[in-house]
Amino acid sequence: MVKEKEQIPNKEKKLLVGVIWNFSAELKLILMAFLVLCTLATLLPFIPSSFSLSASDFRFCISRFSSAVPVNTTTTTTTKPVGELPEKTTKPATELDRVLDNGVIKRSFTAYGSAAYNFVSMSAYRGGVNSFAVIGLSSKPLHVYGHPSYRCEWVPLDPTQDPISTDGVKILTDWGYGRIYTTVVVNCTFQTISTVNPENSGGNLILHATTGDPDRNVTDSIPVLTESPNSVDFELYNSTKQKYDYLYCGSSLYGNLSPQRVREWIAYHARFLGEKSHFVLHDAGGVQEEVFEVLRPWIELGRVTVHDIRDQERFDGYYHNQFMVVNDCLHRYRFEAKWIFFFDVDEFIYVPPKKTISSVMESLEEYSQFTIEQMPMSSQLCFSGDGPARTYRKWGFEKLAYRDVKKVARRDRKYAVQPRNVYATGVHMSQNLQGKTYHKAEGKIRYFHYHGSISQRREPCRHLFNGTRIVFDNSPYVLDTTMRDIGLAVKTFEIRTIGDRLLRTRQ
Repeated sequence: MVKEKEQIPNKEKKLLVGVIWNFSAELKLILMAFLVLCTLATLLPFIPSSFSLSASDFRFCISRFSSAVPVNTTTTTTTKPVGELPEKTTKPATELDRVLDNGVIKRSFTAYGSAAYNFVSMSAYRGGVNSFAVIGLSSKPLHVYGHPSYRCEWVPLDPTQDPISTDGVKILTDWGYGRIYTTVVVNCTFQTISTVNPENSGGNLILHATTGDPDRNVTDSIPVLTESPNSVDFELYNSTKQKYDYLYCGSSLYGNLSPQRVREWIAYHARFLGEKSHFVLHDAGGVQEEVFEVLRPWIELGRVTVHDIRDQERFDGYYHNQFMVVNDCLHRYRFEAKWIFFFDVDEFIYVPPKKTISSVMESLEEYSQFTIEQMPMSSQLCFSGDGPARTYRKWGFEKLAYRDVKKVARRDRKYAVQPRNVYATGVHMSQNLQGKTYHKAEGKIRYFHYHGSISQRREPCRHLFNGTRIVFDNSPYVLDTTMRDIGLAVKTFEIRTIGDRLLRTRQ
């Protein structure tokens, strides 16, 4: 028994020694750290209390170091046209605040870096045999407070041919609506020659965009268009025949759009404008899956083209950069359509029963542009003459039958142009064209506006009425069945054209 008791402690000692041996490295580190802490604790009372390091000490130290570097000039590189070496410009030293003679303190502001891009290129197109149009965005403050300029250069692919250049004419189309960015259309007309790239051997159009900033006059050279050899059809620019009679250029589509309202709009206008018409829609986030399914049959027929422009969202411009979008559409299809219409997808163009769209447009051929008067319709008041049950089954433009007749100074108009006569365009009309504009076409053509109805994914009828004259929210309305009477013809046209594939479309 005694021997057994003596053996147990010996085993425990051996086990303890083994554990310590296995973890000897870790124990050494712990002991070393403990020793360092004890040493610091011992020396800390002997350190003078005046010794300290603060953020200001570090800044002082850094400033002493940086003072050895000259800071009286800042150099920026200006990019020159092809074939020329870039030259350097210097900016004066930072101007200090100073007190004027009248006692006012003159504050100074010095810019560094770039808050917005000098130029954001979207597209460039030929405007004829010797002209081009470049469409893009530019920093709005730059155009408000600076003097940016543009120069166009054509560089042939054939090295034996010399480059040519001309001053670009900038057109600001958004009339102050721009935000961080404003839309710029640059017209490049090479007046010294009759034809650019006459041998059709190819070349590149370079846009030299100069900021005109007094502090930093930088030029960016931007390749905006490339023409491959034998890619230009010069006959297109002199031909009097167009692919389309009428082309629709839509503004940016965004938000949660109603598939049913889009269905009604495209069916109505496909019938109204006829077979030789085409619709160009721009998706800024609004053409979601259900909306695209409504457009798919018309795309397959070649009646609709959708452009995905969602990437422009990172450049903060007016209403999803709609000014840039419609100008791109104008110049892209300039030689493919006789007339181009500009209006929205909650608006319906209409001509009186005894007229046709063809006869109206023929009567306006002498004008480069005409504006269209608005007929404002309620987007929540519905006519219940057929009974509530049947009313809810009707299309939006059939049941939203009350027109606002409140007298106002003016209402927004929409318009159509003959694109070959237009250099740049806007949302409600163009101010950059050659030729005449007609503003009194209300007896020939109008448009019904169901404001906001396209962005409501629900039943539009909020209130039902049966009277011919009503007052709602202190606004007078009259019953207008003009569009209501066309509903059956539009539905029949849709079935005959694309079949019944959209019958189950939801709000």
